Amino acid sequence: MKKLWPVLLLFVIACKQKEYNADLLIKNALVYTVDSNFTTANAFVVKGGKILAVGNADTLEQKYLAREVVDANGAPIYPGFIDAHTHFYRYGLGLQDVNLVGTKSWQQVLDSVEAYAARNTDGWITGHGWDQNDWAKKQFPDKARLDSLFPVRPVILSRVDGHAAIANQAALNLAGVKPGQTINGGEIETINGKLTGILVDNAVGIVTRKIPEPTAQVTEDALLAAQKNCFAVGLTTVDDCGLPYTMVSTIAQLQHKGALKMRMYLMLADRAENYDYLFKHGITKTPTLNVRAIKAYADGALGSRGACLLQPYADQKNWNGFLLSSPQHFEEIAKKLYDGGFQLATHAIGDSANRTMLKIYASVLKGKNDRRWRIEHAQILAPEDIKLFGDNSIIPSVQPTHATSDMYWAGKRLGADRLKSAYVFKQLLKQNGWLPLGTDFPVENINPLYTFYAAVERKDLHGFPEGGFQPENALDRTKALRGITIWAAKANFEEKEKGSIEPGKYADFVILDKDIMKAKGSELPKIQVTKTYINGIKVYDKK
Repeated sequence: MKKLWPVLLLFVIACKQKEYNADLLIKNALVYTVDSNFTTANAFVVKGGKILAVGNADTLEQKYLAREVVDANGAPIYPGFIDAHTHFYRYGLGLQDVNLVGTKSWQQVLDSVEAYAARNTDGWITGHGWDQNDWAKKQFPDKARLDSLFPVRPVILSRVDGHAAIANQAALNLAGVKPGQTINGGEIETINGKLTGILVDNAVGIVTRKIPEPTAQVTEDALLAAQKNCFAVGLTTVDDCGLPYTMVSTIAQLQHKGALKMRMYLMLADRAENYDYLFKHGITKTPTLNVRAIKAYADGALGSRGACLLQPYADQKNWNGFLLSSPQHFEEIAKKLYDGGFQLATHAIGDSANRTMLKIYASVLKGKNDRRWRIEHAQILAPEDIKLFGDNSIIPSVQPTHATSDMYWAGKRLGADRLKSAYVFKQLLKQNGWLPLGTDFPVENINPLYTFYAAVERKDLHGFPEGGFQPENALDRTKALRGITIWAAKANFEEKEKGSIEPGKYADFVILDKDIMKAKGSELPKIQVTKTYINGIKVYDKK
């Protein structure tokens, strides 16, 4: 018995040395680390919310004793997905509005609004998601039917891109809108001396500013509802573009309480009070919140003909769209943000808007730099302007599903020749060697796997067109995965803390039921998230 004591003592010491030196061990997985070499592993260890080690399960199990061990049973694991361009809060609010996405006629829109009004009997009726390009009659509707259904209750329904809306007369009266009224950077449609209810770009705000602000409870419910849906599709970080500064403290408080676990990169809207806030408080950076950018709008959207083009629209003579602010305004804010050390991200769809912003950026940035100023969307470009991205390290932040949503009608707006230099993701990737990808939800579906699919296949969810839309600008799968992980993190100055499964980074990762790197192209939209983790803690489980 005495001879056994030394052996037992050594055993106890060894156990104590290994006792719970990790929180989580994931093993028997196909781990796509998305590191610089795009290596794979079969296991990794988490401690204190961060990746501790990555490698072979046998080696890691010998070195670490984790409180929790998860056998992935061969499932593929990826870094948590990052959406580089969303309207997260607006999406959450929209979950409480009339959902008009996918409506096939103006009558379907009216039916949906009536059904909503019967369930929600007080206050404004707001809705979103209609798209006249999906209707047999591809024209903006008229408010006459809305007026007859709702003669007193105000109604405003936003187009899918958020750059146009239709309001009834009750809403227009509250906003004081008159026939023939004009506004810079927008349009109040008047036909034969009468308002049609159609408002484009800056005109929309005249009415929406009359809608009462959401209560604190509505705001919290919206953020948490958006988070729930985003976790279910594997998103662990979202860039919310164009918020008021008042949302910063709201979001920070919910994160501090632990209710809002989503990591968020906030861009403040291009308004005077937001500049005052940003310059007073400087960059805000916590593990879950990053505030350092202003989001400006150069023009509107192609679908509502608000995109600013160098030449007239192919389907509307003598109409080029418009800038939403003067070039002088953009020059002023660019200089101000550069001097302050902040990021500028500008929505630019049309080739004229893109040229205007690229030249303004270039005049301030003056060549290669690491300011990571962004052009959001960068959809339609004059071929000779593309090099300005690379020359001045300007980041094109693109949304692949825009290409597959617009492809049915974009040629009618632009003509065949101009379409060739639209949605040119591969050409844009070559400019700086990296390309952040997003969705622009709720304009598009929130699912980042649809982003991945659209980027690599250039098809809609039905597999159309057979050979892909302009397949010469498809991305390979490695680059598409980088676009929704490490490159999206880099666009936010966060590539050293997230976007890949590497030691020292946050343990944000997602488990899928099939491998997006090997599945057939047609299978990609059907692949589902089974689990989502943030800080090594499970926030979604499909079960």
